[in-house]
Amino acid sequence: MSAVLYHGEPNGPSLSVLAALEESGLDIETRHIDLRKGERHALPGVTDAVALDMAVEGEGPVLVVDGEAMSEAVFLAQYFDEQAGGAGLQPEDPYAHWQMLMWCRQATERLSPAVAYLGIFASDAPSEARLSPIASEDLRARWQDWRDGAIDEGKAADSRAKIAQFAERTENQLADGRDWLMGEFSIADLETYAWLIGAQELEPAAFEGKAALAAWMERVAARPSVQKALARAQTDNPRRSFAPGPEINRWG
Repeated sequence: MSAVLYHGEPNGPSLSVLAALEESGLDIETRHIDLRKGERHALPGVTDAVALDMAVEGEGPVLVVDGEAMSEAVFLAQYFDEQAGGAGLQPEDPYAHWQMLMWCRQATERLSPAVAYLGIFASDAPSEARLSPIASEDLRARWQDWRDGAIDEGKAADSRAKIAQFAERTENQLADGRDWLMGEFSIADLETYAWLIGAQELEPAAFEGKAALAAWMERVAARPSVQKALARAQTDNPRRSFAPGPEINRWG
């Protein structure tokens, strides 16, 4: 099997996928690309527009296996877990597995658009980013807004509210003293942490007074898989490395 994982800085979906790969123990080649320059849309030998341009999560990692391109962080983490024969990233109990997927859906549809939106406008847009290879008109428009500094204050306010809501939701989930979001460590922990760690720098007030959340974030950060993923950073602060994420209006 020929497999290559193309990823950006260890933040958001690239962080969760890189950590999931480490958890799985699979030996898969990884190649760093600059998501902030649109390099995801010109991967060697990949012509599938769905994988390159239509990913719901926006600019995230792409796994190419025997010429087939796959995207979406949660799905890739599931692929790694199952390819490894069960690395402990997904609950075996059907109901617990459903709970994990529902939690991840909330993270990818409400938290990630909010963090990505605030994150791109909190950093400089790369003037050298090539937009022409981006087939999705919707995604290209988000790139253009970023380059033009055309922030929508309504979307920004909505994003701040959603970060605060998700920080509160995570605190409440951990309120019974559990170590991990689903009781056992799972993809939900990686996906949530990968977005909240960047959100914490953008909206620190949303995390104040949340002792259970703070302790959980420390536990996730201490996992060897997360440490190894973060060690792949090529910038001083990967938490500030954002590219356009999901379209914020789509998910309410």
